[in-house]
Amino acid sequence: MTLLRSLLFQLAFYCMTILFMLLYLPLLPFLSRRGLWRGLVVPWSRTTSFLLRVIAGTKVEIKGRENIPEGPLLIASKHQSAWETIALLPLFSDPAFILKRELMWLPIFGWYAAKAQMIPINRGTRTKALKAMTLRAREELAKGRQILIFPEGTRRPAGAPPAYKFGVSHLYSAFGVPCLPVALNSGLYWPRNALIRRPGTIRVEVLPVIPPGLKREVFFERLQGDIETASDRLVAMGRAELGMPSDPTPQAV
Repeated sequence: MTLLRSLLFQLAFYCMTILFMLLYLPLLPFLSRRGLWRGLVVPWSRTTSFLLRVIAGTKVEIKGRENIPEGPLLIASKHQSAWETIALLPLFSDPAFILKRELMWLPIFGWYAAKAQMIPINRGTRTKALKAMTLRAREELAKGRQILIFPEGTRRPAGAPPAYKFGVSHLYSAFGVPCLPVALNSGLYWPRNALIRRPGTIRVEVLPVIPPGLKREVFFERLQGDIETASDRLVAMGRAELGMPSDPTPQAV
C-alpha cells in the first residue's frame, strides 16, 4: 500500500508541477521576482505538502518559526532529502538558494530559477566558485533577502555521519549577518534516490540564530553541533514512529 501511495503521489506531484510551470510560462517575462514567489513558488510548495499529506499520509510539523528574524540572513539547513528544497520555501519571505550551476541549464526550470535570482555555483572550480558565490550572495543580501545553503553540499542519509563543508563558515564570516540553523528528519520519509514516501510526520526545528561576529572555527563547531544534536533527536523520534531500529547502520537510500 505504501508503494502504491508513493507512486500516486509521484504522478500527482509531477503533473501538478508541469501544470504550474506551463500556466505561468507566458507570464514569466512580465513577473517580478517577488510576484513569481507569491504567485507560483509558494502555492506550488504548499500544494506539494498537501498532496504529500493526502496521498502518501506524510504530515509536517515545524517548530521554532519564532526564531526566524527579519532582514538579511544566512540560513543553514540539514539536507537529507529533496523535500526541504520544496517545503521549507514558505517559511521565508524572499530566499535565494545556492544551487549547482547545472540546474540553471535545465529547460523551463532553469528559466524560473534565473527569474527567482537563485545563486548558481560551479563545483568544478572551488576557489573561483567560492569567490563568485560570495559576490552574488552579498548582492542578494543587500536587497534584504535570505541566503539558504546546505552546509554539507549534498543530501546525506538520515543518521549518516555529518560532512559539513567550510564554505558556510566563509560566508558567515564574509557577510556579518546572523545564521539560522535548521534541523530535520525528512530523509526517513522522503529518502534520497528512492521512490518510497513513508506515512508519518516529517519534523523540522528552526533553531535559535547564531549571532554574527564569532570566529570561523567557533561558528563552524557551533553550527554543526546545533544542527546535528537536534537532527539526531528528530531522526530518533522518526525511527520510533516508523518502528525502525533506534541506531541502525546508515543506509545510502
